Amino acid sequence: MFMYLARRLGVSLLVLWLIATITFLLMHSLPGGPFTGEKRLPEAILKNLEDRYRLGAPLWQRYRAFLGNLVRFDLGPSYRYLGKDVNQILAEAFPVSATLGVLALALAFGLGIPLGIQGAVRQGSFFDQLIVIFTALGMSLPTFVLAPLLLYLFALKLGWLPPALWGGPAHLLLPVVSLAVLPTTLVARLVRGSVAEVLPAEYLTLARAKGLAEGVVLNRHALPNALIPVLAYLGPLAAGVLTGSFVIERVFALPGLGEHFVASIYNRDYGLIMGVTLFYSTLLVGLNLLVDLLCACLHPRFALLHRRGGGY
Repeated sequence: MFMYLARRLGVSLLVLWLIATITFLLMHSLPGGPFTGEKRLPEAILKNLEDRYRLGAPLWQRYRAFLGNLVRFDLGPSYRYLGKDVNQILAEAFPVSATLGVLALALAFGLGIPLGIQGAVRQGSFFDQLIVIFTALGMSLPTFVLAPLLLYLFALKLGWLPPALWGGPAHLLLPVVSLAVLPTTLVARLVRGSVAEVLPAEYLTLARAKGLAEGVVLNRHALPNALIPVLAYLGPLAAGVLTGSFVIERVFALPGLGEHFVASIYNRDYGLIMGVTLFYSTLLVGLNLLVDLLCACLHPRFALLHRRGGGY
């Protein structure tokens, strides 16, 4: 297990370095800069700003300075939010995105797992057909279509909920539901397939032959093995929900990282672009590593498959 952990940590650090390097090069290859816009600044002011932030230095010097600051966990200043550095912006905005993502994940697993189990147990029934239709609709309806539709119906048309901004629980309902629909359908579909595959297993037939109730057979013997694929998918799903909040935050005007990321690209705010990109990349890699370690502890063959090259 120690060698497995060391190998995964090494690969994770390599992946993060590659993401940082590629993002840095792509970002600086675009024309323009953080201080160029429709209204051009006087040359003297523009030169002073570029000298202050070392934007006129050769690319390799800026890359070396960036890596040096990154090792110290210093993401540098924001070029558009005066008086703030990127670390401060991330600390202020991430709790909004995290709250939205955690609630959406809780709703997705709270609904998706029971729906998937019931669909597998009652295969071919009318209830199972409803679940199949729900998952098909949920997976085919994009978030950027669903969120404005819910906003128009429940906030503007019916007036039941506030349309936007960050406030009490009522402000969270529409964004959380909009963000949770897709992961709920994915979890339900994955659980349904995993449980349906496990149910005919011989060890479950033996458990039933011993006189155990069907609920005990399902919860104690079937689910631990059936949920391993779901657990393995938890890392990318969690990161996908958090990064998927970009659209939701724009639609509902929430002050999360998604809003800052979109604005940073528009404003060519190099420091904030790198900060948000690396933050989400670290989140994705870290969650994948954590889930893989948990799967390896629960199922030792999982680590053996990775050691033989069965996955990153």
